This record gives sequence, C-alpha cells and structure tokens, in this order.
Amino acid sequence: MDWSGLWSTIRRWCVGEENWVDSRTVYIGHREPPPGTDAYIVQKYPDNRIVSSKYTFWNFIPKNLFEQFRRIANFYFLIIFLVQLIIDTPTSPVTSGLPLFFVITVTAIKQGYEDWLRHKADNAVNKCPVHVIQDGKVVQKQSRKLQVGDIVMTRENETFPCDMVFLSSSSDDGTCFVTTASLDGESSTKTYQAVQDTKALRTEAEVDTLNATIECEQPQPDLYNFVGRINIYHETEEPIARPLGSENVLLRGATLKNTQSIYGVAIYTGMETKMALNYQSKSQKRSAVEKSMNMFLIVYLCILISKALITTVLKYLWQSDSVRDEPWFNIKTQAERQRNKFLSSFTDFLAFMVLFNYIIPVSMYVTVEMQKFLGSYFISWDEEMFDDEICEGPIVNTSDLNEELGQVEYVFTDKTGTLTENNMEFIECCIDGHVHVQHSISNGQSFYSNAVIDFIDAPTGIADQERKELFFRALCLCHTVQVKREDENDYQKQHQDGRSSVYISSSPDEIALVEGVKRLGYTFLQVKDNFMELENPEAEIERYELLQILNFDSVRRRMSVIVRSITGEIILFCKGADLSIFPRVKAGKLDLVRQRVQQNAVEGLRTLCVAYKVLTSEEYDNVHTRLQNAKLALQERDRKLAEVYDLIENDLDLLGATAVEDRLQDKAAETVEALQKAGMKVWVLTGDKMETAAATCYACKLFRRSTQLFELTTKRIEEQSLHDVLFDLNRTIIRQSGSLPRDTYSGEYGTFVKVHRHSHFTDHFYATIDGLSPRTASETRFSQHDFHDYGLIIDGTTLSLIMKPAENGSSSNYKDLFLEICHNCSGVLCCRMAPLQKAQIVKLIKSSKEHPITLAIGDGANDVSMILEAHVGIGILGKEGRQAARNSDYCIPKFKHLKKLLLVHGHYYYIRIAQLVQYFFYKNVCFIFPQFLYQFFCGFSQQPLYDTAYLTLYNISFTSLPILLYSLMEQHISIDALRRNPLLYRDVAKNSLLCWKSFIYWTFLGVFDAVVFFFGAYFIFDNSTMTSNGQLMRANLNMMFGNWTFGTLVFTVLVFTVTLKLALDTHHWTWVNHFVMWGSLLFYIIFSFLWGGIIWPFLNYQRMYYVFMQMLSTGPAWLGIILLITISLLPDVVKKVLCRQLWPTATEKLQDILRQIKKDHVSEFSPLAPPQSSTYTNNIYRRHQQTKSISTPDSRKVTHTYWVEDDYCNNPSLFDCSGNHCPSDARYIFVPSGLETTV
Repeated sequence: MDWSGLWSTIRRWCVGEENWVDSRTVYIGHREPPPGTDAYIVQKYPDNRIVSSKYTFWNFIPKNLFEQFRRIANFYFLIIFLVQLIIDTPTSPVTSGLPLFFVITVTAIKQGYEDWLRHKADNAVNKCPVHVIQDGKVVQKQSRKLQVGDIVMTRENETFPCDMVFLSSSSDDGTCFVTTASLDGESSTKTYQAVQDTKALRTEAEVDTLNATIECEQPQPDLYNFVGRINIYHETEEPIARPLGSENVLLRGATLKNTQSIYGVAIYTGMETKMALNYQSKSQKRSAVEKSMNMFLIVYLCILISKALITTVLKYLWQSDSVRDEPWFNIKTQAERQRNKFLSSFTDFLAFMVLFNYIIPVSMYVTVEMQKFLGSYFISWDEEMFDDEICEGPIVNTSDLNEELGQVEYVFTDKTGTLTENNMEFIECCIDGHVHVQHSISNGQSFYSNAVIDFIDAPTGIADQERKELFFRALCLCHTVQVKREDENDYQKQHQDGRSSVYISSSPDEIALVEGVKRLGYTFLQVKDNFMELENPEAEIERYELLQILNFDSVRRRMSVIVRSITGEIILFCKGADLSIFPRVKAGKLDLVRQRVQQNAVEGLRTLCVAYKVLTSEEYDNVHTRLQNAKLALQERDRKLAEVYDLIENDLDLLGATAVEDRLQDKAAETVEALQKAGMKVWVLTGDKMETAAATCYACKLFRRSTQLFELTTKRIEEQSLHDVLFDLNRTIIRQSGSLPRDTYSGEYGTFVKVHRHSHFTDHFYATIDGLSPRTASETRFSQHDFHDYGLIIDGTTLSLIMKPAENGSSSNYKDLFLEICHNCSGVLCCRMAPLQKAQIVKLIKSSKEHPITLAIGDGANDVSMILEAHVGIGILGKEGRQAARNSDYCIPKFKHLKKLLLVHGHYYYIRIAQLVQYFFYKNVCFIFPQFLYQFFCGFSQQPLYDTAYLTLYNISFTSLPILLYSLMEQHISIDALRRNPLLYRDVAKNSLLCWKSFIYWTFLGVFDAVVFFFGAYFIFDNSTMTSNGQLMRANLNMMFGNWTFGTLVFTVLVFTVTLKLALDTHHWTWVNHFVMWGSLLFYIIFSFLWGGIIWPFLNYQRMYYVFMQMLSTGPAWLGIILLITISLLPDVVKKVLCRQLWPTATEKLQDILRQIKKDHVSEFSPLAPPQSSTYTNNIYRRHQQTKSISTPDSRKVTHTYWVEDDYCNNPSLFDCSGNHCPSDARYIFVPSGLETTV
C-alpha cells in the first residue's frame, strides 16, 4: 500500500486542499480559449502582495508572547512568577517578574522593530508601479494589484514584478539578458529565450491578440527548474503546444539588462513566486555549546528541586517540636491547625523553589544571544578576509554557530572552485591519439598564437585532417555559450581578431574550450535565428542549424547538440566525462585517447571527451518526436527526458579529448596544512576522475610524497571482493601504525627540533610548545621514517557498495570497517561522487560513534546537500553561482580565508562563550547557595537573605555587562599567534572547556566561595558587634543589628568576588573592559547608597534604610570584605598556578614563551618583526653594500636559520652568540607545526 500517497491525501484534506491539483492553467490576458477547446475554469490565485513580516498590529502581542514563552527558560520563570502571585512566598513577585519582564520586553522591542522595517520594505515593493497590457494599451498599476494571467511589459534595468513566462522582446532573435544577483547572487548576465511562436509579437496590440493558455506545475521553490507548456490557439488551425523550461521563465527579483523591453505573462504572483518561497529558513542547527548548556540547566534544575525537597523535609522535622512549631509569639489559628498537611507541605515546597530559583540564570539566554549576534560582526568586519577581486567580504548567514567554528574535527571540501580557482585555461587536445597544443615552447617560455599549432604527433593523411577539423567544429558547436558584443555589455574581452566581445556561460569549462579552439583558428561567432555561426581558419563563415540541445546534468555527466549543416547532414556532437562517453563509443581510437586522458589526469588537468554521430532524416524524426513528447510532459519530465537522452547518445564515434587546467587557489596548500596540524581530518569530495583529483591533493598537500596511498576503487573491487579489500586495508594500517602513538600526520607527533647546541633559548622555546625537554629537543631530528602517513582514495561506486544495507535489512558492517580505516588516514579523497553521495559521506561521519563536529565547504549547487548536512556549512563566493553561499551558514570569498575563520575566529568564539556559560552558572551558585545555608539558621522559615532589590538586579545590572564585554573582546592569546600555531586549536577541541569535569570544578568553586561568604560573615557577626564609630561591643548588644546587615555584607563580598574573578581571567584589557568592570562595581556602591536612603532620603521608609552606610562605617566590615574576597579567590589562583606549572596546555606554554620573549626585548616571535637590537649580515648583502650594515629598524627580516659559512648574527639574548661567525656545521631548525619559517 502506498502510505506516502495516503498521507499526502489526508494532509491535503486536513488543510483544506482536497481540490489540490499538481498543475495550474493560466489564461494569457484573461482571454477565454476558443469554443470546442479546453473548458474555461476560473481559478483564484493570490495577488502580487509580498508579505515578509511576521506580525500585524493586532496579533503582535499575543503572537510574540506565545513565541517567547515557547522557550523553556522563559516558561519556567513565568511559572515561578505565577507561584509567587498565588501563594505566600518569601520573596516578592517583583524579584522574578521584573527580570522576566525585562527579558520579554527587550526581545519584543527588538523583534517589533525588525518587523516594522519589514513592513516598511514590503509597502515600498508592493506599491511600486508596473506596466500591464490591457485592451492593446499600456496601463500602469501598483505591483500588489497584479494578477495571474496579466501581460506585463518590463523595460531595461527594471526588476521583474512577478514570475513570468517570456513571450517576446525588442530583440530580433527573441532573447533577453538578465541578472539574477538578488536571487542567487550570480553577477553574470544570463540569456533567456522567448517562446518560439510568440517572439514575433513586438507591439502592445500584437501581444494583446494572443490567444493561448499555459499549463505549468504548482509553485515550487527550486530556482533552476520549471515544467510547463503553452497551448497557442488559432481560428483555422489546431492548437500548437510548445514546451516551457527554466530558460523561458523570468523570475521575480531578477533585472532586465541590455534589452530595451520584454513582454511576459504572470504565472506566479505574490507569495507564490519562487523568490518568496525561498524566504523559508533552513533547518535549525544546534551547536555543541547549546547542547551542553541545556544539559547543565537540567543538572541545576535537579539541584534546585533537591534543595527545595531537603529544606521542606527539614522544616517539618524542625517543627516536630511543638515549642518550635508554635512559639509564644506566633500562636496558630484554628484554621491553620486544621490545614491539610499534604497541601501545606506542597505549598512550602513551592515556596522554597521560589526562594532558590535564582540558581537558574534566565539572563544567560539573553546574554548568549547578544554575544552571538554582536560577535558575528567581527567576522563581517575582518578586513583580512575581504577579497579585492570580487569586492566582497565574509557573510554571516547565521550567528547561532559561531562557537562551532572552534570545534571542527572533519573538513569536507569540494575541489573545483574551492581548492582550485575554477578559472579554466585550455592546455591541449588529443585527436585520435595525436596531441595538439596551442603554443610552442622556447627557453622555458610559452608563446601563444592564433593559428599556429604544435603537432606533437602530427596527422599524416587527409582523413586525419578531416577528423581534426570535425573535432574543432564539435568544440565550436557543442556548448551553451552566449556571445555579447561591445554595445551589449560592460565587461568586455578583447579578442585577437579586433572585435570586442565576451563569452558568457554557466560553465567555465565551456568558455575555456571555446576560447581555446578560437586560438586554434575556429571562432564561435553567435547564435542567430536558431543558426550557430563559426569562422574557420580560412575566414569563412559556416552556419549550422541548431535542432536540439541535450542539456548537461550531473547524472549523465555529458551534454549534446544536434545540428544540420548547409549540406543537409544531421550530426549529433557529444562531450562529457570519460566514464560517461567511453561506454557509448563504438568507433574511434579508444585506447590511445584513454591513455592520453589518464596521463593528463595524473598531471592534474581536467579532461573532457568528444564524440559524434551522424543521423539520418528518419532517425532524427524519431528522435524529435520522442524529445517533444518528453518535453511536453508535465509529470516526471526529467525522467522521461533522461530516457530519451540515453537512447540517443549511443553508438558514438570517438573524436578525441581536451585538457584544461584549473589552477590551485592562492594559499590553498597552506590552509590545508594548517587545518591538518590543528587536528582536523580533511576530506576532498569531488566528481572529477581519480587521477585529476589525486594530483590536486598532492598540490594542496593533502597527500605528500611520503604518503602511502590505499585505493578503494571499482578496479580493485573487480579483482578482489569488497570484504577482503576492507579487511586487508584495515589489517595493514593497524599492523603498521599500532605501535605508534599517533592520530594523523596533522601534528600528533609534535614538532621535532634540532638546533645548534648553544641555542638554549631556542631549544627551550620549541621544546616547551611540544612538551619535550630542551635536551630532547636539541637532540631529536625529524625523520619521515618515524611514522607511517596513510591516504585513502575511494570512488562513488565503491562507496555505494559500502553504504548499501545488508541483505537481512540491517546496516552493513562495511561502514564500521571503512570508518576505522579512514580514522587512521591523514587524508581521504572521494572521487566520482554524486551530490547526494557527498551528503551521505558527511552523514556517515556525523553518526559515527565519536560524533565529531563536521564542516563542509563548497562553491556550487552540487555542494548544497553536503553543506546542509554538515554541522557547519561554508559557501565560497565563487564562479559557479551562489547556490552554495545562499544555503550556507557562513560565506567566505576564498578557501584561504577558512584558516582564519577557524583557527582565529572559531577559537576565540568558543573560548569566550564557554567562559560565559561557566561563569553564569558559577556566579549564580555563589549567589543562591548562601540563601540555602541561611535556612539552617532561621528555622527553615523561608526568610530571604538578600533584599528584594539585590535579588532583582544581581543578574540584570550588577554582574551582566562585565561578562558580556569579556565574551566579545577577550583574547587570551594574540591573533598572530593563533594563526601561526595551529596546534593551539587542539586545546579547545572536543568541547573541552564545557566538559563535565570543568562543569563540576566551576560548580564546586561556586559552592566553596558561597561557604566562605556566608560563614565568614557569620563569624564576624558572631564574635563582635559593629557600631557606627567602629568600636567592638559585647554580644548582648547584637540585637541592634539584624538580618539585612548580614545579608548586605554577604552580597557585597559576592559582587566584588565574582567581578574580580572575571578580572583575573581576563588577558586582553582595553579601556572598555576597565570602564565596564570597575564601573559595575561603582554602580553597585552608588545604588546601595541610594537604596539605603543616603542620596534619596525619601526612601527612608524601606527596610534597607541606612544599612549599607552603617555596615561600611565599621572597621571589621572592611577587614572582613577584603579578607573574604582574598580567601574566595585564593584556591582558584593556586589551582591555576599549579596546573600551569605541572600540566600546562599548549596555549599556556606559548603565553609564557611570548612573555619571556617580550622580557628579552624581542618585539614578537614572528618573521614579520625583526629582533630588536640585533644585526644580521650575509655575504650577498656585503657584496652590494660594503660599507653599510643592517640594523634595526631597517634590518632584514630573518626568515631562515640555516647559517652558511660567511653568515653571522648578533643577538646574544636570542641566539646566544656574540657577533662571531656561526660555525659552518651549525644545525638548523625544522618546525612543521608552523606555517612560516620562524627564527
């Protein structure tokens, strides 16, 4: 039974869609079809009003409150507030209500303002004028009044007001040029085609006479696909049906360029346009920090309930004595004696819950959101990540995952356009085994020529010459490239023939091939009136009628065109990947071409194979009929077209292959190396062939010459079963690497150092970072024989077998073996991958037992699936459109910017928010645990220790701003140090700062400080009495001081301790930190004076009158405050000192080294900053300037430490040398953990 169909029917019926159909009929110009044709059924469609706002004036308050109270923390505090209103609780409802009201109000104001801006933008769009054809005239109306079926006229540089089917344009060939930057971010101009039978309608009157209907699919969010057909009616003829595709649809938000005007019919309006449907947000991703925070909240909620239960039970044990239960000053009434015990105990339990509820920090959520939102601007403002070529910088699409950037363990990257520039250059072509290059080489330099070809294996016969010309014509004709002339565009490319034009296409490969064959003498000119024109080497114009285009898709991995020559010959030209062409070839020199393709792939070149097939008229008529039937289908059009394509593209004659080069991006290798050293596993997922992808992996240092490569490919699986291959690989890797304490090449072995025996300081520097003694560091030499470096290559076919479920329906055990093999490999290359397989790989790693944090980065539409699947998705602002950027969490201009995004921004974000979360729980434990202890001294009477104002403002005012500023500006180590030392990234890996060990430490630290606060103040009150003149009185006068003085003393120590604790943890001080840190303490003092009636005497009626002033007027209070703060902070300081000395982290080691360097007058340990007070001279420099010496600040930057015989350096503090020449046998320093060679 088809449960999916049944569920779809039920869902549609439940939402009132019982009349739902999969297609719609649009009547062009609202004109009824002729009698005897389709019935005229009036359908209702929404108007063209765009609504991006969430609220209206009437539903803002209830809807916003509903959304805010869906958050568990807000709902929890709402319950607490209601309990305080309903029952008699020890604290005022204001203490819970005011913070909650503050959070709700601030959030509502923020969301309301944002929604008001959306309303304003919507009104501007909905009221803009559009031009509609009515009764043969152009009528202007507001955009919101546009209806489906209206014929719209759009002029140059105007934006399309709705989704329209393109009917005609001012151009003779029925084309128009459009930019879709506001839809998908692509700045290039695209060409759209009018319907063939309507492109001759040039005037308003002619367009208004059109009698036609459009049948198309219901609105879909996919920007790149459209299925429909147009039925054109004539009075004397049968209706004509023409297929409609994405090339015939102009989308709302796109802009008309280089075309005077166009006419189109509205098919989707308002919120049904593709642009509006893409407003829907992606699925919500949750960071590891957020998950840890929720777990900690559950723990603290259990602690809260436990406290309330304990105090409730102890209260009734205390009151079991009648003297305590009914003292002489509080005799119970008869109603109180008869009250239900269970109800009374439950009420007391709720009262204790209210009293202790501040252990749950409601303001933490607001602070975390503000930190994420404001912190995301540091990425957008980073000038080092701005790309001058595209004039764009990084873009943050979501700020919820900032800290996740510091936790990445696996990086999955695309190859083309991500690791490489996606800037193709035609290198060579192979025709029937003969290699042709477009340049000759002399003295190592390349000289390009328009017509001169270097024939490495020159053809000899006339037949070979004819096949060579046919090959070049195939390259000129088999593509979807458009030509724009000088007067049609702003971006021009000057060709050697003197005419200024530019080729535009969605594929850089096609442009490279067309431009490459142009230099070989065959120039593609244009497509005019459905004829493709090219110029041959004899300067003759050849015309071919374009009959059909079989578009490229990622499944077939090929594209074809069918053309008719002037002699009437019908030819199918096909080009595509070798694996998609070779099985369909029946003629041609297959072995020679395959050999050359493999050789080019090894050299890292991208290859395409070219074939052709001559069709007879009868064969073409059959093909044409099948294609038309498939194109006119409204259901499963893609599947039907694929079947026809598969039938046509068979029995081909192989002509040859092409090779284009896609250069590696700037600093791509450096970035990959840095990521590996930071402990990340880097995987390359690509659709390219294995040899090409492997060459790129070697170039970007994913693989090295010492890497032992293992292959899981179709070829090997054919020779040996998959089971045996996996077990052999696993056994080999475990046997060879089992004795080595390694993770990957990415730096687990540490950094091996060998220096001159006198370089004690340098020994200490590198040895300290890697945990080696200076002696070991100076005697250890890096050797590539000390470890085994493995790499794995797998193709898509083998991956499908691994992912395939077992016959019994269970998951195959191959996955576990595969994961174990990959875990021991420094790099993995997955080639011949389909887009869906990329997502499957990411999902497989995500769901492994370690549950690592994954990151996927790509630039094209085929990378969207893995970007959405990964924990963090990064889009490259590349040349394959902006689909990846639109669906990503973060966008960066180049792959090299990933290094700083992770190693610097990600590191900082995680450190900051981890400290924020732990600090919030810590300060709330310090705040509420004294309240719990106080119940043992007040007969469990639910008497609050602190005043209501202090309870309310503790988290809102007194302690909130310092931690917010810390979480935005803290830099525990410099940016440059993080960039140059990727190993520091490992210090924060695996959510180490929010693990249970760290959480328990912070909790016990809070409990310890709370005990010190309470019993320290209790000791002072118990042994002496404070008077206004500072004298110590006997205990019988203690009655003049009471609860509020005691509570104020505890609260004062509390506020100063938690603030100074944060100050001790701060490494990066700015004037803003100083202002906020000390300003918050000053604000507390001023507020206490004000609240105590010192500044505003009219407050003298309340219980805190003069309490703070009287407390500070006594000497023991001052001494107690200072002493208790010191005692509270001492254990944490001692713990940090001991851990730093005994078990220092890599970050702490580097901090100590940088501090030592600063003491020794070295400005910064960086080759970009020369040592101060040093001189360096070498023999080359002395030959040019005999009388000059190099000295700071004009000294050369020391970028290497291999001193030749005539080199010397003066810097006693750094090199332990005194100006003499370094001996010729001086050793060198090899530091693979740093990207730049250091001193």
